Amino acid sequence: MNIKDTIKQKAAEIFGELVEMRRHLHAHPELSYQEKETAAFVAKKLKDVGIHYEENIGGFGVVGYIYGKNPDKKVFALRGDMDALPILEQNDVDYKSCNEGVMHACGHDVHTTCLMGAAMILIDLKSNIEGTIKLIFQPAEERLPGGASIMIKEGVLENPKVEAIVGQHVLPQLEVGKVAYRPGISMASCDEIFLTVKGKGGHGAVPQLTVDPILIAAHIIIALQQIVSRNANPTMPSVLSIGKIIGNGATNIIPDDVKMDGTLRTFDESWRADAKVKIKKIAESIAESMGGTCEVNILDGYPFLKNEEQLTNRCIENAKEYMGEENVVPLDLRMTAEDFSYYSQVVPACFYRLGTGNIAKGIVSPIHTPTFDVDEKCLEIGAGLMAWLAINELNN
Repeated sequence: MNIKDTIKQKAAEIFGELVEMRRHLHAHPELSYQEKETAAFVAKKLKDVGIHYEENIGGFGVVGYIYGKNPDKKVFALRGDMDALPILEQNDVDYKSCNEGVMHACGHDVHTTCLMGAAMILIDLKSNIEGTIKLIFQPAEERLPGGASIMIKEGVLENPKVEAIVGQHVLPQLEVGKVAYRPGISMASCDEIFLTVKGKGGHGAVPQLTVDPILIAAHIIIALQQIVSRNANPTMPSVLSIGKIIGNGATNIIPDDVKMDGTLRTFDESWRADAKVKIKKIAESIAESMGGTCEVNILDGYPFLKNEEQLTNRCIENAKEYMGEENVVPLDLRMTAEDFSYYSQVVPACFYRLGTGNIAKGIVSPIHTPTFDVDEKCLEIGAGLMAWLAINELNN
């Protein structure tokens, strides 16, 4: 039996265990920077299958090591994230979240399970592997500054030095049994914008005695739209959205201040920096011209994600060989962000999408919703494919 068929057979053999593992993780979600029990669960699984590991890297990060023949020849990394979201789950399933208000609504339970499944396959095939595989179980993808950035600072890509890295993410809009790739720039950078407009509150019937922060905020929101429509290069996608506005007045009360939160996303680091300068200048100058002030706080988020073209094209060809050409499809450019982008800024990286939807079964809910779920057949596919990609990168 060749390596590909062996991997497929092993993935099928452990499928039941993967389902059990994923359901445990789904039922016991933990928020970013709080993944203590998840990390302990991962560490125990690695120990049970005989994989050397290190704990508490970048917080609750766990890193496993599979040493093949000639372990110093090349080092390849696989990554899966572990944290959950502050969402109240609405699914009526046996494995529904036991942690009320916290849910694996972004599929990180799947990511962790697939990575563990790949590890279980690869440890049995270590005599067929040229080099070393690092298994990066990463915390805190969902919140700044991002677990990837912290793990990198703590040396996760060093000692031994990683030469390339691959990760995957669930995509419920893609039917189970398919995967999607995009070489080159793939996902946007993401910065968080916090504005506080300060005026002078008072009675709504005597606005002349106030400095209305709601009116100022409205002018700021409208003016900020010109940054994308008139300042950004139209050939470079950009998004500037204000998603939260709080002005705690009433029908007859003008408040003292208004708070606004938003996001800036793009694919060009130079323009990203310029846009943040423009946001600050527009917000402050409009507020001042209307008699108020505006405090601007912009938190630098994740950089854009770039899939190294040669690595990604190899992964595409290897995925076609493993899954069939018809099951490997192109991926559109996405304005969403991922802290896997930090890895892509340091070493050649490939981040692809794993199909998890099933229209016939009604498994169609998007990520970050309270009814998100997956067709668990994706666990067998995701684990096997990760193992296949790793072996091909090390052995060729």
